[in-house]
Amino acid sequence: MTGAVPGPVLVVGAGLLGTSIGLALSAQGTEVRLRDTQAEHVRTATGLGAGRPDETGVDPRLVVVAVPPAIVGDQVAALLAEFPSAVVTDVGSVKTGPWEHVAASTDPAARARYVGSHPMAGSERSGPLAASAALFEGRPWAVTAHPEAASESVAVVRALVDACGAVAVTMTPAEHDLAVARTSHLPHLLAVLVAGRLVDADPGQLVLSGQGLRDVTRIAASDPGLWRQIVGANAGSIDSVLRELRTDLDRMLEAIGAGDLDTVTGLLQRGVRGTQAIPGKHGEPDAPTYPVYVSVPDHPGELARLFADAGEIGVNVEDVHIDHDPGRPVGLVQLVVADEHAVALVEGLRERGWTARG
Repeated sequence: MTGAVPGPVLVVGAGLLGTSIGLALSAQGTEVRLRDTQAEHVRTATGLGAGRPDETGVDPRLVVVAVPPAIVGDQVAALLAEFPSAVVTDVGSVKTGPWEHVAASTDPAARARYVGSHPMAGSERSGPLAASAALFEGRPWAVTAHPEAASESVAVVRALVDACGAVAVTMTPAEHDLAVARTSHLPHLLAVLVAGRLVDADPGQLVLSGQGLRDVTRIAASDPGLWRQIVGANAGSIDSVLRELRTDLDRMLEAIGAGDLDTVTGLLQRGVRGTQAIPGKHGEPDAPTYPVYVSVPDHPGELARLFADAGEIGVNVEDVHIDHDPGRPVGLVQLVVADEHAVALVEGLRERGWTARG
């Protein structure tokens, strides 16, 4: 953390993100106040230790707006007026619309105190019970300062990012909206479309569902009401990336129809390069990894034993996937490890009685 977050901090919206921010700040001793139109959310977040209910007469130094996308701009403008000495940020997933609303409805002094931001962290679950103080650890958090933002205001928001354990990424509101359209909104919409094709599928076909299908469709379970707002707020950027995708889909369809496997292969290879372009841990390129598959009995304690054994072998697990076999009381666990450690892990697990393969 490069600087302390000035308290008290008012968090408006005690859902997943707001409560997680409250938990992270409260754990460091920062005074946090919570406000939400749903009193039950405030009670729950307070019970979790995310802060105390907002009280009249307590003037915050920082206000964090964590409300649904459709009302972010209105809330930011209102809170800038309500607290004329506070820095105000929001954690909404779209930045251009709120900034344009603030620019059109506030004076220069108020605009200087507003700095938009967006943590790239979340869950298919929503509400305060899904919150965690560690939700933002190591995750990128966009800080989208507009040209009129005061440097002091930007510093306060960056201190918030640091306090939550995230990594600040500076960009303009427009750059942010195109980036999330490509890296977040497009994947979500594709997961929705793939999952939608399962609704009327023959149950006999779905018996063959594997981990790949679960991986692709997992995020489709997110709240449709929230995503309706996100799509509406970022329609221009989403339209752009969807049209790019449609061009590739048309090429794939034409190539498959014509038996042009060279073009299909080219698209497949481009996909491989795309996965390699995704930043790895700490924003660095991903190191080569290899999957190790382990059969794990489906009863309590086995996963813990597996991870303990991997630790004793001295191999760091980079990622893990679990695929349950519908026909057997066994799960297939995929441990993703660095290439050079895969053989040692397989041999070490076999020595400890596991059924493992590379």
